Amino acid sequence: MKRGVVVVLCILVMAAGCRNSPSPGTSGGPSATRTVVVYSSADKEFAELIFRAYEQKTDVKVLPLYDTEETKTAGLTSRLVAEKERPKADVFWSSDTSRAVALVEQGVAESYVPKESAAISSRYRSATGLWTGFGARIRVFLYNTVTVTTNDAPRSILDLVKPRWKGRVALANPHFGTMSFHAAALFAKWGDARATSFFEALKSNGAVIAAGNSDVKDRVSDGRVDVGILDEDDAVVALREKKPVALIVPDQDGPDALGTPLMPNAALLIRGAPHPDEARAFMDFLTSAEAEQILAASDAAQYPLHPGLKSPALLPPLDTLRVMDVDYADVARKLPVMDAAVRKIFGL
Repeated sequence: MKRGVVVVLCILVMAAGCRNSPSPGTSGGPSATRTVVVYSSADKEFAELIFRAYEQKTDVKVLPLYDTEETKTAGLTSRLVAEKERPKADVFWSSDTSRAVALVEQGVAESYVPKESAAISSRYRSATGLWTGFGARIRVFLYNTVTVTTNDAPRSILDLVKPRWKGRVALANPHFGTMSFHAAALFAKWGDARATSFFEALKSNGAVIAAGNSDVKDRVSDGRVDVGILDEDDAVVALREKKPVALIVPDQDGPDALGTPLMPNAALLIRGAPHPDEARAFMDFLTSAEAEQILAASDAAQYPLHPGLKSPALLPPLDTLRVMDVDYADVARKLPVMDAAVRKIFGL
């Protein structure tokens, strides 16, 4: 009988303790751990610089979920759509502006204007606060200096379909990541027919489809190909590692030059986020000048969008570059058309 009473008392004590214990991600008491769940398609080693800096400034723990190199951004955007009715993420840090905008059009994002984003040009953020750009990348050519001279190096993407580069050019799979942005931007800029013809010409000229931008960098560095189309951060890594390579920003010459795509990272507050207060505070930091300077100084080599900040080393200042003039919403809308075309052309 006494044993039964003891058991019942223990159960009641345990139940009371459970009722009074704060759940993860809340601020229910001094021992609670506040958290923010961030889905990120940015490279893990660069994203962690921001996450650790934020954790040191606050009492909030960042719980990240990353995409893979081969499915950059596409995997996480699919997951966010699948979780739309019962979201698990608080913030989406997208390394691909167009796919972030596409998510906005599917109702995944909730409006929020980060506190420090006013200095960022309206061109790089939603007018209604549904996405905010920061830390931009550009597309560049990386060429092998053993096999290609400076004078011989291509200056435009249109050069890559010339016989000189047959079988000697690599690009990341255009179904994923920033290559998908670049391809969709060409569809938005040129129209479907001309853009399709260009990719057909690349295919006919033996262009190599690599697993990702890092794979493109490696193929150029070891001479398996002569030239690669990739993001500037991967190119800068090769330069810092003293590989036999050089970098060119394409499509800069002439009054009608196409310009290089400029691709800001994009921060989205997820509609129905489990930790909305923590999400907004994290977005304030993610889009701040402090976070942009961290990314610019690291191997991420990303251009700050806040005015007056230092550009990444080994790259020309952003205000000296010709940037492709495209609307990010138009690029997002071209993703399905582009994707169907390149899948057919390259057999992806």
